[in-house]
Amino acid sequence: MTAIVAGRFDSFSTAESVASRLKARGFADQDLSLFYVNPPGQHAAYAVGGDHAADAGARKSGAGAIAGVVIGAAAGAAVGAMLVSALAAVPPVSILVLVIAVGLGAYLGSLAGALALARDGRRNPVTGQPPVRNAGVLLAAHVSSGDTAAVADLLRREGAKDVERADGQWVDGRWVDFDPLVPPVPADGRRQAPGSRPRAE
Repeated sequence: MTAIVAGRFDSFSTAESVASRLKARGFADQDLSLFYVNPPGQHAAYAVGGDHAADAGARKSGAGAIAGVVIGAAAGAAVGAMLVSALAAVPPVSILVLVIAVGLGAYLGSLAGALALARDGRRNPVTGQPPVRNAGVLLAAHVSSGDTAAVADLLRREGAKDVERADGQWVDGRWVDFDPLVPPVPADGRRQAPGSRPRAE
């Protein structure tokens, strides 16, 4: 594993200009890589499209639906029994009222149970959204451990967004184990707000 610092740009021309500045500082062509990262959900990891086999937030919803059916059916039976006694219904009508109440309770319980557990615990506390890698042109630099901060600062000064540091495999001028589904880890621990421009230092 080698150290990699990368920054996201809005255009190839801007990223190429910054790559030229890095080359002027002594980086070889084999130490720099430019590539486009598609928007989240459009990485075609599956033949039918999408990035994941199942929505991470929906993984527990099945258990919630089952629990909701049991609780909802019990509540529906209780409400149905109260309706039967309040209406003083005779057996054919009372059975129909009980069946409808139990069915409606089970349906509403399954819906409520599934929705209650259909959440993703890996959400950003500020935005409420799950962490994702934003789309754009990524300029990645293969760096030594001593160059990490300087390269990150240069990328930030030149307008890079989501400046990140990673440990990965660099082969023939490419970051070969790059995974667009993994959220970026900020190079200095600061998370930039989405769409914000870094200030010049």
